[in-house]
Amino acid sequence: MSKTHPAAPSKKRDVGTRDRDFVRKLVAWYRAHHRRLPWRETSDPYRIWISEIMLQQTTVRAVVPYFERWMRLFPDMRALARASLQKVLRAWQGLGYYQRARNLHRAARILVHDHGGRIPDDEKTVRRLPGFGPYTTAAVLSLAYARSMPVIDANVRRVLMRILGLGGEASARNDKPLLGYLRGVFPARDPGLFNQAMMELGALVCRSRNPQCLLCPVIGACRAALEGRQEIIPRPKKRTTKRIEAVVAVIEDNGRLLIQRRPPGGLFPGLWEFPGGKRERGESREIALRREVLEETGARIGNIRFLTTVKHAYTQFQVTLHVYRCELRAPAPPPGKDRRWVSLRSIRRYPLPSGSIRIVDFLAGRRTTATV
Repeated sequence: MSKTHPAAPSKKRDVGTRDRDFVRKLVAWYRAHHRRLPWRETSDPYRIWISEIMLQQTTVRAVVPYFERWMRLFPDMRALARASLQKVLRAWQGLGYYQRARNLHRAARILVHDHGGRIPDDEKTVRRLPGFGPYTTAAVLSLAYARSMPVIDANVRRVLMRILGLGGEASARNDKPLLGYLRGVFPARDPGLFNQAMMELGALVCRSRNPQCLLCPVIGACRAALEGRQEIIPRPKKRTTKRIEAVVAVIEDNGRLLIQRRPPGGLFPGLWEFPGGKRERGESREIALRREVLEETGARIGNIRFLTTVKHAYTQFQVTLHVYRCELRAPAPPPGKDRRWVSLRSIRRYPLPSGSIRIVDFLAGRRTTATV
């Protein structure tokens, strides 16, 4: 046992929790208290798959409208496979972690080409698809096909660590004892229902902060609650947030704005944004803006006017964007595959990072003429 884990519960304690009573209480609670969500009203593997991918790193409240809009745009696997990547990224805009959307698109095309547009009921085959890691595979196959596969997501991991009284940070690297416990209580019938119940318990009751222990249907099985340690299990992760300061150029020419597509790889690959970039040490913002625009577009700018500052937090960094309106001092960069001159009205057709969306919102609020 590693130093991050205290001694496991005694054998007597384990035997007392790994029984039908645990499952019965948990499932009964879930039937009475679970949230009514659109992806829970179906056994369609495609819809379950889309919801599970959207829910990774995103709250349920945020996902619901995206899921409903997605299903209007791409109601089935073939519709998703036929769509362009840009349309898929545009539909995903605002959910972040855009690699999830790219994997959905790639996997859909493989599934249509090789499997008739259907997710196979075969773990080895599914695991080879883009974006299907252990969690997604187990979630989709257990919920759609009633495969007996335990699921561990962030909510389930927290629940199990508290039940077993295991300290340390919540990490997939430490899931072995959690899987051992799950296999001891995992029911032969309705495995998907049990997985849903575990995830819902973590979301509604066994929360990361202020756990509602008095409402927990399986509190009698929880070692952390018994010992009064539920508030400190799991140990909070130490986060280091990188701060980035950048300058952004809103270049206008004949009522059109210049946007460009980010290169593949790196941050936000394939998304569109205004020209600009990070300010180097010792540079003024204006000098940085001129340099970035020249490097990226080959154009020189003038009549630089400050517009606004946009701050946006991502998972691992915070960015401050200083936004300037400016004019060209040289012929306009020609449009191309990765560069467009677009109206403000049409710019939202392009998938944009969240910071750029906020700049567009600002421009739309300030602009009064109908030409842009």
